[in-house]
Amino acid sequence: MASMPCSSNFTSPLFDFSKSNRNNQPSCLAVPSCSTTTSIKSLLASSNSGFFQHGFALKAGIFSGFSSNSQSRFGVFAAAATGKSIYDFTVKDIDRNDVPLSKFKGKVLLIVNVASQCGLTSSNYSELTQIYNKYKDQGLEILAFPCNQFGFQEPGSNDQIKQFACTRFKAEFPIFDKVDVNGPFTAPVYQFLKSSTGGLLGDLVKWNFEKFLVDKNGKVIERYLPTTSPLDIEKDIRKLVAA
Repeated sequence: MASMPCSSNFTSPLFDFSKSNRNNQPSCLAVPSCSTTTSIKSLLASSNSGFFQHGFALKAGIFSGFSSNSQSRFGVFAAAATGKSIYDFTVKDIDRNDVPLSKFKGKVLLIVNVASQCGLTSSNYSELTQIYNKYKDQGLEILAFPCNQFGFQEPGSNDQIKQFACTRFKAEFPIFDKVDVNGPFTAPVYQFLKSSTGGLLGDLVKWNFEKFLVDKNGKVIERYLPTTSPLDIEKDIRKLVAA
């Protein structure tokens, strides 16, 4: 294996999402769409509030106003504000070995924060595997970053995560060390991804299986909601691998 690799309300952060306090895990929250459109920033105040600085639990209506016909994507192209590319970062793989992302230069990247105990887990892992097998020889890499910040739904060790992904879903794409995607311990690569894109909640990753699409030059092109099916991203992937 390569690199082993609806109410439209929010629930306030009742848990400490620091690295030292992640033992209990509520059951996974379903994330259906709903018909009520709400001004999220008016609910959560400014981007400097605690909601925007840490992971938090979300009620099911968070993604209101996004339909499957629009692929539930943000539709905001990357802003080259940082002047960096994804290749400037080094991360740890699932075995905690250093991996410079420059090794993926010239490839299209789909970067996903994954979890093993979420209601989105089975469909996303299955479809990510399907997409990877179809396009890996055409220049696609899927980079999976386990994260335990959303409902404590990735509580296992790296070995357990690897076993789960490889055995149950036959995942062959690279899986990396568990990271934070929000809050004070946010991994630098996720700081870059979030600062390179706009979106409904600014720089906050909303839930498990949010997706970032990166072109062959290392620039973030699109950002997709967690509820977006990997199969709905296929046409965007096809355009980039053909470019």
